[in-house]
Amino acid sequence: MRENKIISGNLLTGLFSLATPMLMQALLQNLQSIIDLYFVGSLGNSAVAAVSASGTVLFIMTPVLMGASVGIIAMVSRFIGQGDPEQASQTAGQSLTLAMLFGSVIALTGLFFSPELFALMKTPPEVVAAGLSYLQISLCFSFTMFILFLGNAAMQGAGDAWTPMKIMAFSNIINIVLDPLLIYGPGIFPRLGVSGAAWATVIAQSLAALLSLGLLSRGRGRLRLSRHDWLPNGNLCWRIAKIGLPGAGQMLLRSLMNATMFRFVSPFGTSALAGYSVSTRINMMILMPAFSFGNASATMVGQNLGAGRPGRAVRAAWAAVGIELVIMLAASLALFFAAPFFLKIFLQEPEAIRIGTQYFQIEAPFYVFSAISIVLSRALSGAGASLAPFLINAFTLWGVQVPLAYVLSMRFGTMGIWSAMATTQVTHAILVTAWFNLGRWKEKKV
Repeated sequence: MRENKIISGNLLTGLFSLATPMLMQALLQNLQSIIDLYFVGSLGNSAVAAVSASGTVLFIMTPVLMGASVGIIAMVSRFIGQGDPEQASQTAGQSLTLAMLFGSVIALTGLFFSPELFALMKTPPEVVAAGLSYLQISLCFSFTMFILFLGNAAMQGAGDAWTPMKIMAFSNIINIVLDPLLIYGPGIFPRLGVSGAAWATVIAQSLAALLSLGLLSRGRGRLRLSRHDWLPNGNLCWRIAKIGLPGAGQMLLRSLMNATMFRFVSPFGTSALAGYSVSTRINMMILMPAFSFGNASATMVGQNLGAGRPGRAVRAAWAAVGIELVIMLAASLALFFAAPFFLKIFLQEPEAIRIGTQYFQIEAPFYVFSAISIVLSRALSGAGASLAPFLINAFTLWGVQVPLAYVLSMRFGTMGIWSAMATTQVTHAILVTAWFNLGRWKEKKV
């Protein structure tokens, strides 16, 4: 049984039984935005930059979603480890309710201030014109992404990582079919351009969210959500918030930082924005294994702490780090030497490809440090100790990366920005490793 793989037996077997489908799900989830970029690529650099700029703004809108997922995985995994599936189901229901409520408020706020959000990033007018409708459509239906993401997180915390993967595969198939139909408008379909990409993603996410809710309500694995689980429970909500708020703050700081980096790149022109936009999307794809093994370690840490096995929790986290170091080393070599090959899939302009290549030549050698910081940060969050990763993230992003990128960009242009990012990766890994080794997280109560 899956539970035995997580709290007993071979560590590598347990990690791979969780991380393999999590990786496939993460790749499929990130692939949705890549699909949009691919199909709008022939519409020009402005369309590519518009989708990317909208994605950056949407990332700012989702800290509550990400924070709730941290709380879900930590508490659901802990309750499952303690042998209490009813409490795990109630936690999942409460988290979904909270995320829907606050997610709707955030989406409406962003919807009314979309032009101002683009202006904060100094987005060129031609990019704003193409991206505004994409952003507004995405924001109106962002609750579907919330349901999908958090429903999948609840299943992962319970040790079922295969079902979320299948749900994301279903969503991607719908997206791939609808994108060319709604963007280019063949036959009876309307030609909607960039807006068509947004509608395709929204429809795909909506259908997948309904499927996720249906499975949870009927009883998927160890979770079975009833109507009672959706009713407000003050105690559970507060416990979720204590864990989730630092995670939400961490994602908010990171998303604001991404918007700031976009603003730093903007003065260097549309080609620089297109090269940076595609490079960061590829970068996220490369980092997906780190997040997957990090989430797998979070589930294993949570369940093993719940089962009274802190030593196994430590070994699981470091085993995940070791696996991810091997993966990141291979990815670093591939992108350092063959970046143009990957960039040409999405870009046609030589200048944009040149800037994207420089990005990877500076960033790629430091992927191994990202592997360490991501996996150990997720392991700490799985223990319910999410405050330390938040504080470390705040310091490295806003105390190191932002000021350093500002200073270096004035002298070295975009290469200075990439160098600041690489420096931050090293600093982050050192600080997270030091805190993890202190071991205080093993005593954390949820």
